[in-house]
Amino acid sequence: MVPLSYYLLLSAAVFSIGVFGVLARRNALVFLMSVELMLNAANVVFVAASGQYGDVTGQVFSLFTMALAAAEVAVGIGIVLVLYRTFGAVDVAAADAMRW
Repeated sequence: MVPLSYYLLLSAAVFSIGVFGVLARRNALVFLMSVELMLNAANVVFVAASGQYGDVTGQVFSLFTMALAAAEVAVGIGIVLVLYRTFGAVDVAAADAMRW
């Protein structure tokens, strides 16, 4: 059996990569992928803790998180398409011009 601390270290590493991608990149697609990495890191913790403590609550939370991620991708891709059609690029800094 793999110790819970290994899963927590893996999750922390994946979450850190996601935070770096959100803070350091300006591309909207990379931004969406980084948010997905952060959500998947939370899923790893939920499932690992669920297996460690013998409770299915973490797995249920993980399913809800996956549904949230699917909705986030659907809305995010729509926003990326509007950015690309309007400005010809998917740079998130271009969204300043979309304000009223």
